[in-house]
Amino acid sequence: MIPEIEWTKAVDALRGAGEVAISCHVSPDGDAFGSMLGLGLHLESLGKKVWMSWGSEEAYIPDTYKFLPSVERIVPQDRVPETAEVFVAIDCGDQRRLELLTPKFLAAGTRLNIDHHVSNNNFGDINLVDSGRASSAELALELIQRMGGVVTPEIATALYTGVVTDTGRFQYSNTSPATLQAAVVLREAGADHLTVAEQIFESAPFDQLRILGKVLSRARLDDAVVYSWLLLEDLDGLGLEIAEDFIDFLKVVKEAEVAMLMKERPEGGWRVSLRSRSDVDVSAVAQSFGGGGHTKAAGFSINGETEQVVTRVRERLSAAQPAPAP
Repeated sequence: MIPEIEWTKAVDALRGAGEVAISCHVSPDGDAFGSMLGLGLHLESLGKKVWMSWGSEEAYIPDTYKFLPSVERIVPQDRVPETAEVFVAIDCGDQRRLELLTPKFLAAGTRLNIDHHVSNNNFGDINLVDSGRASSAELALELIQRMGGVVTPEIATALYTGVVTDTGRFQYSNTSPATLQAAVVLREAGADHLTVAEQIFESAPFDQLRILGKVLSRARLDDAVVYSWLLLEDLDGLGLEIAEDFIDFLKVVKEAEVAMLMKERPEGGWRVSLRSRSDVDVSAVAQSFGGGGHTKAAGFSINGETEQVVTRVRERLSAAQPAPAP
């Protein structure tokens, strides 16, 4: 639960600010995009100057999310002011996920941290952090409501995107009654759920299927862990964003307790995604490698050869296995 004083400080800071920078984590997913856009659109409706971005060299928006309302208002990280009046980090489980925008976050007058990852260590001056929420979009919705804001259809569609993607269309264990109630509020406010479903879950370029085929052809199942890897050469010049959801295809393997996907990074090493189908806490494993996330879904970056990385992760997964009942 978030202390009431933190909500009050967040509302006061945003109401009193004339300029606000908002950053989600690098390699944004649906919740990162949706929560950032939803809050940003609300602040713009109040007449505030808003910069929305994330800390990568380029603000590349995957085709999957180009349908989102006002997505064209997202700017490159170098256009974010050096000393923002208020800087909001949203859906960042760790301050390091701001990457190139970290210095600007630290230099801001007031730093607001809005997040739902269990790994978040309250790195802001004001912290709206609740790991019991299924998405950061739910926290953005409550913040807008506490500010007395009107949830327009555009804001609702952005926030609904965050809720529906971080719950896997309400299938994941993090889906609570409060999550479903938030979805009701957003649908009643005009969230375009049909477009969200079609664009995110029922539309894929042919190249994505071809690349997915390569990943699935490499899949291995070893002692209840299913894993695979994606090489940069597999992409034929496309961005890693096209493989954002590939881990979900591995997670369906019923013989597996944990799914792992390694994606080769342009700067070297791997970005590793973990998903748990059991009681294994993959967030603890990710944190041991300097990453973070949720009990059932987490990630981190690591260097090393493919099998070397697999061996290291398998060792940590074995240590994270819950003790048998007496």
